[in-house]
Amino acid sequence: MQYLKVGGILGSVLALIALVMVFIKQLIAFVGFLTFAIKAVIVLAFVALILGVGIFIIRSWGSSRRRQEKD
Repeated sequence: MQYLKVGGILGSVLALIALVMVFIKQLIAFVGFLTFAIKAVIVLAFVALILGVGIFIIRSWGSSRRRQEKD
Protein backbone atom coordinates (compact mmCIF):
# COMPACT_ATOMS: atom_id res chain seq x y z
CA MET A 1 0.00 0.00 0.00
CA GLN A 2 2.91 2.32 0.77
CA TYR A 3 4.25 1.84 -2.77
CA LEU A 4 1.02 3.09 -4.28
CA LYS A 5 1.06 6.22 -2.11
CA VAL A 6 4.70 7.00 -2.98
CA GLY A 7 4.02 6.26 -6.63
CA GLY A 8 1.00 8.57 -6.62
CA ILE A 9 2.95 11.42 -5.04
CA LEU A 10 5.89 10.92 -7.40
CA GLY A 11 3.53 10.80 -10.39
CA SER A 12 1.80 13.99 -9.26
CA VAL A 13 5.13 15.80 -8.90
CA LEU A 14 6.25 14.64 -12.34
CA ALA A 15 2.92 15.72 -13.84
CA LEU A 16 3.27 19.18 -12.26
CA ILE A 17 6.82 19.50 -13.58
CA ALA A 18 5.62 18.52 -17.05
CA LEU A 19 2.79 21.08 -16.88
CA VAL A 20 5.20 23.82 -15.83
CA MET A 21 7.54 22.94 -18.70
CA VAL A 22 4.68 23.05 -21.22
CA PHE A 23 3.46 26.35 -19.78
CA ILE A 24 6.93 27.91 -20.05
CA LYS A 25 7.26 26.65 -23.63
CA GLN A 26 3.91 28.20 -24.57
CA LEU A 27 4.83 31.42 -22.80
CA ILE A 28 8.06 31.69 -24.81
CA ALA A 29 6.11 31.07 -28.03
CA PHE A 30 3.58 33.76 -27.06
CA VAL A 31 6.33 36.28 -26.33
CA GLY A 32 7.88 35.46 -29.71
CA PHE A 33 4.54 36.07 -31.42
CA LEU A 34 4.06 39.38 -29.59
CA THR A 35 7.57 40.47 -30.58
CA PHE A 36 6.83 39.66 -34.22
CA ALA A 37 3.51 41.52 -34.06
CA ILE A 38 5.15 44.62 -32.60
CA LYS A 39 7.88 44.55 -35.25
CA ALA A 40 5.26 44.20 -38.00
CA VAL A 41 3.30 47.18 -36.64
CA ILE A 42 6.47 49.29 -36.51
CA VAL A 43 7.40 48.37 -40.09
CA LEU A 44 3.88 49.14 -41.31
CA ALA A 45 3.94 52.49 -39.50
CA PHE A 46 7.21 53.44 -41.20
CA VAL A 47 5.88 52.36 -44.60
CA ALA A 48 2.74 54.44 -44.05
CA LEU A 49 4.87 57.41 -42.96
CA ILE A 50 7.08 57.16 -46.04
CA LEU A 51 4.04 56.85 -48.31
CA GLY A 52 2.40 59.84 -46.60
CA VAL A 53 5.49 61.99 -47.05
CA GLY A 54 5.77 60.88 -50.69
CA ILE A 55 2.13 61.76 -51.39
CA PHE A 56 2.59 65.12 -49.67
CA ILE A 57 5.67 65.88 -51.79
CA ILE A 58 3.92 64.87 -55.03
CA ARG A 59 0.84 66.99 -54.21
CA SER A 60 2.88 70.05 -53.29
CA TRP A 61 5.03 69.65 -56.39
CA GLY A 62 1.91 69.42 -58.58
CA SER A 63 0.27 72.45 -56.94
CA SER A 64 3.45 74.52 -57.32
CA ARG A 65 3.60 73.59 -61.02
CA ARG A 66 -0.05 74.64 -61.43
CA ARG A 67 0.67 77.95 -59.72
CA GLN A 68 3.66 78.57 -62.02
CA GLU A 69 1.52 77.82 -65.08
CA LYS A 70 -1.11 80.34 -63.91
CA ASP A 71 1.47 83.09 -63.47
